[in-house]
Amino acid sequence: MSGPPKLPPANGFDPPESLDEPEREDASPPLELALEEAPAEPGSLARGAAVVKSFWKHAPLGPGVYRMIGADGDVLYVGKARSIKKRVQAYTTPERQSIRIARMVAQTVSMVFVTTETEAEALLLEANYIKQLKPRYNVLLRDDKSFPYILIAGGHAAPRLMKHRGARSIRGDYFGPFASAGAVGRTLNAMQRAFLLRTCSDSYYDNRTRPCLLFQIKRCSAPCTGEIAPPEYAELVTQARDFLSGRSRAIRQKLAREMTASAETLDFEKAARLRDRISALSAIQGEQSVNPRSVPEADVFAIAEEAGQFCVEAFFFRTYQNWGNRAYFPRADRSLEAAEVLDAFLAQFYLERPAPRLVLLSHDVASRESLCQILSARAGHRIGIGAPRRGEKKELVDNALRNAREALSRKLAEAASQAKLLTALAAAFGLEAAPRRIEVYDNSHIMGTNAIGAMIVAGPEGFVKNQYRTFNIKSVNLTPGDDYAMMREVLTRRFARLAKEQAQRVARASPPAGAEAHATDAFPHPEERPQGASPVPHPEERPQGAPRRTREGDEAADSAVKRASSSFDSPAAPAAQDEEDRSAAVSPAPRDEEDGRDAFPDKPDLVVVDGGRGQLEAARLVFAELGVEGVGLASIAKGPDRNAGRETFFIPGREPFKLAPRDPALFFVQRLRDEAHRFAIGTHRARRKKDFVKSPLDEIPGVGPARKRALLHAFGSAKDVANAGLADLEKTPGLNAATARRIYDFFHEGGGR
Repeated sequence: MSGPPKLPPANGFDPPESLDEPEREDASPPLELALEEAPAEPGSLARGAAVVKSFWKHAPLGPGVYRMIGADGDVLYVGKARSIKKRVQAYTTPERQSIRIARMVAQTVSMVFVTTETEAEALLLEANYIKQLKPRYNVLLRDDKSFPYILIAGGHAAPRLMKHRGARSIRGDYFGPFASAGAVGRTLNAMQRAFLLRTCSDSYYDNRTRPCLLFQIKRCSAPCTGEIAPPEYAELVTQARDFLSGRSRAIRQKLAREMTASAETLDFEKAARLRDRISALSAIQGEQSVNPRSVPEADVFAIAEEAGQFCVEAFFFRTYQNWGNRAYFPRADRSLEAAEVLDAFLAQFYLERPAPRLVLLSHDVASRESLCQILSARAGHRIGIGAPRRGEKKELVDNALRNAREALSRKLAEAASQAKLLTALAAAFGLEAAPRRIEVYDNSHIMGTNAIGAMIVAGPEGFVKNQYRTFNIKSVNLTPGDDYAMMREVLTRRFARLAKEQAQRVARASPPAGAEAHATDAFPHPEERPQGASPVPHPEERPQGAPRRTREGDEAADSAVKRASSSFDSPAAPAAQDEEDRSAAVSPAPRDEEDGRDAFPDKPDLVVVDGGRGQLEAARLVFAELGVEGVGLASIAKGPDRNAGRETFFIPGREPFKLAPRDPALFFVQRLRDEAHRFAIGTHRARRKKDFVKSPLDEIPGVGPARKRALLHAFGSAKDVANAGLADLEKTPGLNAATARRIYDFFHEGGGR
């Protein structure tokens, strides 16, 4: 056994291996403040190093992925390595590493290894694990929602132009990605005027008897009623495909020739229509600034760093056109280099997204060859990845880098301003510290109908919209319009669920009765081993969280799983010598304040309810019944005539008070309340709109869209279907006797009333 390697100062989460060829690991990211952490306690650090050393003895030599498991069963970190054994050896001397790595090692009680055939497969497997398990010490790409595309749907006599997001389950031609839904909407709006393609659903198209309003305002050619011949509509579809494929100049030249010819033959109405189409095409291209001249398609990534924070700016170029950009704010350790964060970002960004033929970067990344190999295998052709040094490609990267720096500066300024507002709010409401999570509740209904409760969340980074929740009011014995009862129901459901989740975490963290005092007795992951099972899995066991085939047909992901040859759980670390040490070996490491700062809390520091003293009392009673402690509570009542700036605040144990009209804390609370209003009213309106178009036929079991359409064609309306006799229903095309009887019984035995 070789002695511990001499390690240079750590520059990231992963210590370097004792290898001739250097290597690093990925993990990917959005913005939270990087905070300094206290050093690990010497006793826990020694125990953690002993655990890692016991697993290192049996670690595989080849490439693969390793997971470091905490005492509560959560995965602390996922990393890849060209040689797992040599990489893990570096963790056996955590005192030479950064404070963050030392704390991670101190909390480690178990490790799991998964071998792969190549380093590229290890990169893909690592990205899958990070996405699924969300380890605490990895950098996470949480803003991973899919990008919108423009789709010209096929399989229909009159193809439809539409926006699409998600799996490519609809047959047709996809064009994208676009950086935002707004960019797609603007492009679709202009393309409707330029190519007059339909955007309606197939069911709407099939039931038209006369042209709709879009035909009248010259945004559709109305193929549904035969206003345009099928060959002419097909020509419009071909022109739209050519335009989205980058042949816009040829389209404009052709339209210009047709316009000139029409004007020469004195057909000025047709010439005017062609002029409007050319103008719409010019509008689309005018919005797509910084269009490249020599790069047909590419994704451009540039990373900027300031004050320990990172911003990755992504630009998307397709068919020589700029289709938008988006900024990402990875959370990463201050000691990481910009190239390392970018390397980690790319692995997760392309995990389930198709890549263009060229990916341009502001920094060279260590995993370039592995990532290129994976993306090329998935796409079926060569994918180029690199950092250009000159020419137009370098200009595109420089432009992205300039945008990244500006976006990061704005984000840091907003974060500083938000911190000041939270401090002012804490002073106004008498809180001990600035709140990290604020929840605001509001109800929305009309005379008790379609009643919903809404919760919005705010924190140091502003509104946290992925934490927003709505509550459908379910109480059957609730008096319609009783706001107090609605607030009680919403808060009871929210905090009862929070208490249940916290109890489950505590139960999972507590060792089972009679558990042996071995570090490896902690389950690698809550779903990986059933309770009571042996801590050593079978060598052929498939690891949990293994990558699955993506929606884009990711063959490489399947290959990485199929070739993961074995999962290793090494023998337990030496048992502790006394009861106190045994308890420490299997109990979760205490999560002090520093430990929890890098994750957004799930328990609020402050709850604000929209309303007056009554709503506050309802919330206070709920907190008392559920034993909620450590959460500030306040309500905000609108001023006379609902004037903003004259609100009254209610807090338990204090007299009602008002804030100064120009107090920043007042403006901040008004923003929170208005956002809760917007969210609650918008959700209520959407639910009410859905009820407006709801048909009794939707509630009948066994009646789908086809049978519903047949019934409406035969009888005209749902009311006529309800009044129809059984014999008439049985004569409806597409209905058998059993379905006709079911429909008749639904309306004549009280089911539809």
